[in-house]
Amino acid sequence: MAVTVKECLELQLLEVEMLLSMFPKRGELSLDEDAVPSVQRYLRNADGALPPQLEYRIALDVGEAKVKVELQVLLPHMYPQVAPQLFARSDALHRQQQLQLNTRLASHISSLNSGDLCVCEAVQWVKDNSLPFFENSKTLSECVSEEVRVKEMLHRMWIYSHHIYRQELRKKIFDCAKKLNLTGFCLTGKPGVICVEGPRENCEEFWRVIRYPNWKHISCKHVENIETEGSIDNLRLFHGFEDLQFEAHGDYGLRNDYHMDLGQFLEFLKQHQSGHIFQILFGVEGKLPEN
Repeated sequence: MAVTVKECLELQLLEVEMLLSMFPKRGELSLDEDAVPSVQRYLRNADGALPPQLEYRIALDVGEAKVKVELQVLLPHMYPQVAPQLFARSDALHRQQQLQLNTRLASHISSLNSGDLCVCEAVQWVKDNSLPFFENSKTLSECVSEEVRVKEMLHRMWIYSHHIYRQELRKKIFDCAKKLNLTGFCLTGKPGVICVEGPRENCEEFWRVIRYPNWKHISCKHVENIETEGSIDNLRLFHGFEDLQFEAHGDYGLRNDYHMDLGQFLEFLKQHQSGHIFQILFGVEGKLPEN
């Protein structure tokens, strides 16, 4: 018999309860305070909309030196019938080592029986297997050939939201982009659009931060990866992180109820060699009015 979403969510809550008993100290397991109650409300009334996906972070101490590793967890609604999204990160690892660690972790999780809860297993695997990556990190980074070292990848993410208005949300977006040395822009209003470009890990960290704990009506519509043998700064389309605010098209007299002038936005995109993104974001081909 097919497993239902409700059954999967019940199992997810059982696993979270188990993890909280394993990591009871403050800061060991970071979980949005409304995450579990949202799932519980859905389980009491399964006719409503699905709750946000459970998302949390587990801080781990690895080895006798207690090297810090954070395991980031995002659970699809049908987990454990489908695999969870897991990502282990540490400031003590360089990018290549972190990539290898997560490749090994994903391989291990995929070898487990489908339908079984596996976050606890992932935690134990990281504690048992990540130390060699730290021990080899310095040696391997010194032995990387010059050819590999100069190859860099620019990551560019195009993010769409139904709207972006709140001042505290905009502050979070700009502060995070500045902290991670990302260029791009934030289009305020309705719809809202964000573009960030820079190193891949920085863009992915930005995406994780701004949508955590649960930003509804937001999605990453498109990702671009461009490799270069020089500096990725030469590939950036934007010189800083811009605050875009175009004239509203049709003010209906209601607070925050207006659409931005997308014609001006299309012109802005074309000025930055990104006119093709308009159709990806909005599903229609962008055309500027003829003079």
